[in-house]
Amino acid sequence: MIGIPLVALVVVQFGWRWGFGITGLLSFLYFVAFLIIYRDPSKHPRVSAAEREYIRAGGATPEGPAQSGEVAMLGYFLLNRKVWGLTIGFAAYGYSFYLFLTWLPNYLEQSMHMSILKSAGFAAIPWMCATIADLVVGGWLIDHLIKRGYDETPVRKTVLVLGMLLGLAVFGATFTTEPVWAILWISIALSGLAAAAPVGWSIPSLIAPRGGTATIGGIMNFLNNMMGVVAPITTGYIVGATHSFTGAFLTAGIMLVVGIVAYVFILGRLEPIADPPAA
Repeated sequence: MIGIPLVALVVVQFGWRWGFGITGLLSFLYFVAFLIIYRDPSKHPRVSAAEREYIRAGGATPEGPAQSGEVAMLGYFLLNRKVWGLTIGFAAYGYSFYLFLTWLPNYLEQSMHMSILKSAGFAAIPWMCATIADLVVGGWLIDHLIKRGYDETPVRKTVLVLGMLLGLAVFGATFTTEPVWAILWISIALSGLAAAAPVGWSIPSLIAPRGGTATIGGIMNFLNNMMGVVAPITTGYIVGATHSFTGAFLTAGIMLVVGIVAYVFILGRLEPIADPPAA
């Protein structure tokens, strides 16, 4: 929401090199903040024993190393159905996410004939909607429903699936030449994906045995970030060959359907995976 118009303004005023410079600077500042602020709950000076117990009782993965070695843990997870259901589903989300992240301003410039600054301003609207959906649905609503006593697996998977289904609204953008309607459809799609994203990120800590959260998160995020390579290149080939974004958006929709199938039929219940055999 902030980065797209900010980078567009910097590029127009100072040149394309500074577009990379400003994003690099912001990433480095985030790294410094993380280094200063983040601690495991057991090592955080401002977390009391009662609060640590509350976190543990709420389903947090136990801290500490795994009983088996790291290589054995990785091999164990690569053969696990839950991990593959999560990974395929999150990769499908990642394909659409990276398509919007890399191609949305260009789509507005090329298909809607906007200037760089105008396209950046319009492109910020879907990300603003996505930010609200991320916080309200993916964050507050899920916690509220679970606190009210609803089973967390149906709650989380419902948000996952409905979010991915809303992502299919990207199809609507293929049938309009009006910028306002295109932004409306894309805002719905991105809002759905954003609501599903926090659920996807939380699942590794919900299903991992002791010492396995980072490994499951690494597997999931590896394939998700691979979509950051595949989606922009695939979109570029499709747009270059057809001179239209219709095929690119249809491809993203098909990927979302694959992700929904993985979440519904492969992931299963959100419960801890059994510990791997000790090394």
